[in-house]
Amino acid sequence: MNIAFFLLPKHEVVCLPISATLRQTLERMEHHRYTSVPILNDEGEYMGTVTEGDLLWHMKNSAGEITFEDASKYLLKDVPLNMRNKPVRIDSNMEDLIKLAKGQNFVPVVDDMNRFIGIVRRSQIIEYCEQFVMKALDPI
Repeated sequence: MNIAFFLLPKHEVVCLPISATLRQTLERMEHHRYTSVPILNDEGEYMGTVTEGDLLWHMKNSAGEITFEDASKYLLKDVPLNMRNKPVRIDSNMEDLIKLAKGQNFVPVVDDMNRFIGIVRRSQIIEYCEQFVMKALDPI
């Protein structure tokens, strides 16, 4: 099956530019109630995924330099990303998508020029696999 069938397109995905401030990042994640968000560069390329943990560890390891009040002075590009959400190309097969989804809540999808075009949520992949399991268990 073509993975484009499962794609949540970019215009429906909450993304952050690499140039966002820590405050903008925290506020957007809080507003949408997300624990991780894709990061894009100015050309629309997928750069990684920032998590709440990345932000917390960065603030903790800043030796008290960063507080929420001055978080607008610090940039997302300076935050070390501890989780490597690997993207999949739009022309990849379902096996590649399933392998990545085992360890990621969502799988970023890129085109052949590494431009971000959307995500596939792990829940959608589980539903897809559930159909096969149910068919296998269904006594006809």
